[in-house]
Amino acid sequence: MIDIMDKGPISQFILHHYRHFNSAALVDAAKAFDEHMNKGGKMMLAMAGAMSTAELGLSLAEMIRQDKFQIVSCSANNLEEDIMNLVAHSHYYRVPGYRDLTPAQEKELLDNHMNRVTDTCIPEEEAFRRLEHHLLDVWKDMQAKGERLLPYEVMYRLLRSGVLEQYYEIDPKDSWVLAACEKNIPIVVPAWEDSTTGNIFAAHCIKGELDPHIIKNGIETMMFLTDWYKKNSGGEGVGFYQIGGGTAGDFPICVVPMMEQDLGWTGTPLWKYFCQISDSTTSYGSYSGAVPNEKITWGKLDVDTPRFIVESDATIVAPLMFAYILGW
Repeated sequence: MIDIMDKGPISQFILHHYRHFNSAALVDAAKAFDEHMNKGGKMMLAMAGAMSTAELGLSLAEMIRQDKFQIVSCSANNLEEDIMNLVAHSHYYRVPGYRDLTPAQEKELLDNHMNRVTDTCIPEEEAFRRLEHHLLDVWKDMQAKGERLLPYEVMYRLLRSGVLEQYYEIDPKDSWVLAACEKNIPIVVPAWEDSTTGNIFAAHCIKGELDPHIIKNGIETMMFLTDWYKKNSGGEGVGFYQIGGGTAGDFPICVVPMMEQDLGWTGTPLWKYFCQISDSTTSYGSYSGAVPNEKITWGKLDVDTPRFIVESDATIVAPLMFAYILGW
């Protein structure tokens, strides 16, 4: 536990200047995160968007190393793009004026095998194909041995093999997936097939080279998460820290009402903390833009669950909150 007075200059700046509106919500959520962890609670990170390409690993990896997250649920792109950044960083291309690109200029990026994510282009050959070559070896080995793994287990096996180390182009301490691998924390990846590596895997299955069943499916992922939650929700319980919305957030948070209502496991502990960073506006039926109170009606949060929403850009907010929690 880090006393407020012992926190570093970033934290002190936040405490002094962030007093109202979304900045105050950031401070309140960070303090409540601290309190939950200091009492012995656990925390899930649910991460959507392209946070890995935004290089959130620069702060997130340290959060994982210091046991601030015990499990991650992320969109499939975040699992793969952190490793792509690790092995191909120097080949990335930034486009600061991306809003002004013409369709012809977008086509030119495609012709140069550069796939744009907002202001950053991921290099196809050095990122996608480099990863494909080595993943294919893992997949074929699994098939030969009759093994079935979750997507994150495949990535951990690849990292632990050491074959990617020859390509490392950033400091490995800034890779959040590598940090999670070293801690051996689970990464839940709903809809993994909606990703570049998922598409690559499907292509090899269509060619008849791989059996699609070697990758465990979404239902098995929920079964895995149910078992994890059952084992870890005692005591001070598990909090839920959400970046963005979509399946990365809705899939894991639903494990609680599923256990309580569908399995009939009465007394299932609800999530003990909730914070969402989102710039989505409240809309009709929107999950990303739903206020936290709505989750009470679904049996996910309780009336007295500390809950926060910071309506801002996660690439700005999350590193600042992490800095406060880490005492920077």
